[in-house]
Amino acid sequence: MELFRTLLEWYMANLNYLTIALLMLIESTFLPLPSEVVIPFAAYKAAQGHLNVFGVVLFGTVGALAGSLINYLLAFYLGRPIVYKFAGSGIGRLFLLTPEKVEKAENYFIRNGKTSTFIGRLVPGIRHLISIPAGLAKMSLKSFMLFTFLGAGIWNIILSIIGFYLYDISEKIFPYLDDILYLVGGMFVLYLVIKGIRKRRNRKSKQGPNLPGARTSR
Repeated sequence: MELFRTLLEWYMANLNYLTIALLMLIESTFLPLPSEVVIPFAAYKAAQGHLNVFGVVLFGTVGALAGSLINYLLAFYLGRPIVYKFAGSGIGRLFLLTPEKVEKAENYFIRNGKTSTFIGRLVPGIRHLISIPAGLAKMSLKSFMLFTFLGAGIWNIILSIIGFYLYDISEKIFPYLDDILYLVGGMFVLYLVIKGIRKRRNRKSKQGPNLPGARTSR
């Protein structure tokens, strides 16, 4: 746990308006970096007096808008075949991007229309990919930027409030931080085990029963 504390201290020491914007830019592309590890910590630092919470929200939202624009423009100019091909490639899967995830975001966009770029910023699993179907649908750039900025801003305000609240109760949490980390780590390992078991069962069910004496067709 000493290593975790060291990394956390380094992260907090280097968290400023520029890094907030950069990390939120990354979060709003297809790269797997959740905003939950950026804005709450920045707001926590703001509660200590090292940053301004309004600056945290502003730079976080601007960064999110910039990252969303990258996805939007790539989808706008590359088109659906190339986007889906990239999502199914080895590089796409390296970034946890799959055709199924892109299709899920696209279906969400179709159901909710232009406002999905606003509402989608508040939906886990959709938030960082909703810009792709907006680009594929050739959505107006002005409308896209407006809805994205508003949605990302509201989400960042929510996360900032959480960060401030954590600062208020930090003195009560820190004495039990090691126990909390062990608990979270254990739950994560359990989640991976359950997910692995389900994946193995699904694979077996797709293969079907292996009947004795069955012949394979040539």
